[in-house]
Order: sequence, then structure tokens, then C-alpha cells
Amino acid sequence: MFRSRRILGILAGIVAVLALSTAIYARIRTTDGGKVVETATRPAGDVSGTSASGTFSTDVAIPVEGKEAVRGTLTIAVSAAGQAEAWKKTVITAQVGGRVTGLPVRESDALGVGHPLVAVDPAEYALAVQEAQAGLRDAEAKYREFTLFDDRITDEATRRDRERVARSKSGLEVAEVRLRRAQLDLQRTRLSAPFAGRVADLKVVPGQWVRPGDELMTVVNLDPIKVEVQVLESEVGYLAPGRQAKVSFAAFPAESFAGRVETINPVVQSETRTARVTVLVPNPQGKILPGMYARVSLDARRFDDRVLVPRSAILERDRRTMLFVQEDGLAKWRYVTTGLQNDSLVEIVANPETETVVPGEVVLTDGHYTLVHDARIKLVDDVKTAGGRPR
Repeated sequence: MFRSRRILGILAGIVAVLALSTAIYARIRTTDGGKVVETATRPAGDVSGTSASGTFSTDVAIPVEGKEAVRGTLTIAVSAAGQAEAWKKTVITAQVGGRVTGLPVRESDALGVGHPLVAVDPAEYALAVQEAQAGLRDAEAKYREFTLFDDRITDEATRRDRERVARSKSGLEVAEVRLRRAQLDLQRTRLSAPFAGRVADLKVVPGQWVRPGDELMTVVNLDPIKVEVQVLESEVGYLAPGRQAKVSFAAFPAESFAGRVETINPVVQSETRTARVTVLVPNPQGKILPGMYARVSLDARRFDDRVLVPRSAILERDRRTMLFVQEDGLAKWRYVTTGLQNDSLVEIVANPETETVVPGEVVLTDGHYTLVHDARIKLVDDVKTAGGRPR
């Protein structure tokens, strides 16, 4: 009895295997007008097949974007963080004491060189000038008395000596200094912008009494804007003044600003092992404000005479690096070997086990993610507006 059950189980298994084999065969075998067509597995070395080969028909030219491979210089960037600061900044302080009688500016006002900022009541200082002028006239009168008959002296050296003595005795020298000081104090009752910029941190109002040294406001120049970053000592040696920089600000996440390296501090801080690098960014509209957080990418190492393609051209299929090249309206699949790269470009290096790209050939950069080998394509400026394939 046990033996019979065992035989029946074996037979049932054989029947199940046969049924499964029949279903698979029917799945891969189709008929077209009575003609049998069978699918075939491609050889392992054939690059014309992809996992997406059946997704789209290759009879219609597919819109794609492309760019030429070039031979040029690859720049590797150094990244650092910092914050924006005014390129020029000065605190305006009161030079003399008195009551503020004029304040023709407000915060954020644009200024030109010499633009009036603050006026202090000049009455007291104008009187001081008049007093100094009177004292000078008295001293000049005494000086003339002391030198009344000196024109009769024929010896030039003796005459010069008598003039020096007369100036001292008459108090003429002291009177001249007092007048210049009084005139200077009178001038200091009116303050003007030392350079073109904007008003910031206004701390005074009309009618307020101020003393010498009191902070009145700050004048800042925001064009260009300055961004200071700390760069590791291991990387600062690759930088140089004049190199290009790409700056992004947290306040404008969708924008990137072009700048350049202005200065590199030759001293490395022992606590952080970094050196300060100053980058200038054009800011004609004053959009970037001091204090904004910034990320900076600095052009550092340069590698000349490299074959370069856009980074978006590089794909990975079957765990291998490849790209598509446009040849006579067809997308040609090539396995390649990559070398150095930055945010936008990738170096293609020679390797006997892979193919390469020749400068001038057009590599596909968008709309190529699901292409197959020898797919018909057409180059467009924008895949999305041309109704290209989804990414």
C-alpha cells in the first residue's frame, strides 16, 4: 500500500513538470498568419539589448539632447562654507559734540561719495573760528611791531633769526594753530560718505545730543559682496588669486553666483588647520546681504588635455559604465572607462577592455535613459518640450 502511494506521488510530479514546460513553451512561441516566430536569447557580449528594450518602439525617432565631447582642462573644485560680508564697511562716529540738526539719510539709502550724512549744530564752532581769527589778528599786529625796522638789516641770516623770535614773542604761531583747529572742528560738524554704498545700523535721530566718538551709523559697500571661507591646509595650496568660484546662498537655493578668489591668507590657524580665503561676488542689485550663509566651490587643481563629456551622459547598465553616441541618427551604446570628474564633467580614459570617445562626437545627455542600441534618435534643444521619453 505504501509503495503504491509513493508511485502515484512520483507520477503526479512528472505531470506537473510537463504542464509547466508546456506553458513556458507556449509563452515564448507565437504565431503570425500561421508562421511560427520564436524568441532567442542574445549572446552575453551583444550590447544591443537592454532591460528596457521592449518598453519603446525604435521605429520612431526619439527626441534626445546631446553635446560634443571635448578635449580640454578639467578643474577639480574645493568646497567650503562661509558667510557674506560687505566688501567695504565703516562706522561713522561723531567728530565733535553737539545737537544733531541734520540727518538727510535713512537706513538702506544708496549713497555716493561725499553724500551728506549728519550735521551737528555749528554755532559754537563758528564762534570758535571767529575767536581764533581775532587772536590771529592781534598776534600779527604784535609781529609787525617786533619787525618794524627789520627791512634795514642787510644780513639775511640775522633777519631770519629776528623773524623767528618775533613770531614766537608775538604768539603768531600759536594763533595760526588755534585758527586751523577751530576751522577743522567746524568742518567736522558735517559728516559725509567716505565711499559709495548704503546706510546701515542708523543709531541717531534729529535733535539728539552726541559726544565725540559716539556711533552714528554704518556705511557699507555691497557691490561686490565679500565671502570669507576657511579652507583646509591640505587644499589651500591648490588655490590661487583670480581663480573662479561658484557661490550659492541659503537664501537663494535655486540660484548660483559666479565669483573669483580675491586673496588667500598666508597664515594657517593652528586651532582649525585652515586658512582664510576671500571671494568676491558681483552684487549690482544689492540682492546678497551681509550675514547670509554661503557654500563656495573654488576652482583648485587643473588637469589639461583630457577627453571630457558631460556628467549627465554617463549611465550604468549591468553594473558597467556606458554612454550613448549619436552616429547617423542612431544611438550607439559604448562601454567606457571614466577617470577624474567634477560636478559637471567626466574624463573618458583609454582602456583596452572598453571603448572610448573621440572629441567632436556627440554624446547623449538627456532622453537617453531607456534607449537601446541602434535606436533611431533626433537631437533637440529640450527633450521635455519635444515630448521625449520620461526619465
